[in-house]
Amino acid sequence: MDYANPRALVSTEWLAENLSAPGVRIVDATFFLPTQDRDAKAESAAAHLPGAVFFDVDDIRDPTSDLPHMLPSAEIFSAKMGTLGIGDGDHVIAYDANGGAMAAARAWWMFRIFGHGNVSLLDGGLPKWLAEGRPMTDEAARPKKRTFTAEKNPSLVRAIGQMLANVETAAEQVADARSRDRFDGSAPEPREGLRSGHIPGSVCLPYPMLMDGENHFVMRPAEDIAAAIADAGLDMERPVVASCGSGVTAAMLAFGFYLLGKEDVAVYDGSWTEWGGREDTPVET
Repeated sequence: MDYANPRALVSTEWLAENLSAPGVRIVDATFFLPTQDRDAKAESAAAHLPGAVFFDVDDIRDPTSDLPHMLPSAEIFSAKMGTLGIGDGDHVIAYDANGGAMAAARAWWMFRIFGHGNVSLLDGGLPKWLAEGRPMTDEAARPKKRTFTAEKNPSLVRAIGQMLANVETAAEQVADARSRDRFDGSAPEPREGLRSGHIPGSVCLPYPMLMDGENHFVMRPAEDIAAAIADAGLDMERPVVASCGSGVTAAMLAFGFYLLGKEDVAVYDGSWTEWGGREDTPVET
């Protein structure tokens, strides 16, 4: 079984050969949870792939929302990408320092939702790149401002009103990318003030299940990803919405489905930070 959309994933070998290729733009989308006490922007500045710019999910966001890194408007995304030197037609390669593509998938999803389909993830991310002894730099990229045209595709994102309605209708399957203990409510959330548990009717599909933890968290073969999806009780033929803690790792599930050819998986942007932080939302444990 082969990936249906193999171009969405590039190898470290391919990127090493195409670092300076015309139209290739690299973004470091590293993001850390609050409990990790790490500064992604500072770490990226100290060491990143040659030519990479920092894609800050905490800056490329809706400034009017109290929730973390909610999707910005198309106008904001256009301006931010243009400033990063990314233009229409560029092939964007996203990576992160977390292993696999935990946060890079969020960047991948954001590019797609704003109409830029020419975007790929670096398989294995920074850990695999470093393990192979490939080049790094602390030299800041100085990209020339480009024109980036963004147009939001609302079919790839869900808001809380839609999620509340779906609890009643079950029209869409909800896949939760968090760990099993967080899903069950037996472990506390990394953000303070949130209830524990999950959205009623949702199923647990921890995002690491799609990756090979023994091999720098590269993506598993297509048949293994399909098996993980099936084992979670998800039907590839029915609509799927992915959720997680704050809309980051949910994009990893959307990416896994995309590799198998299911390109319409949406992400609940507010995810558990929104759902678990309110008193008017039903919770199961």
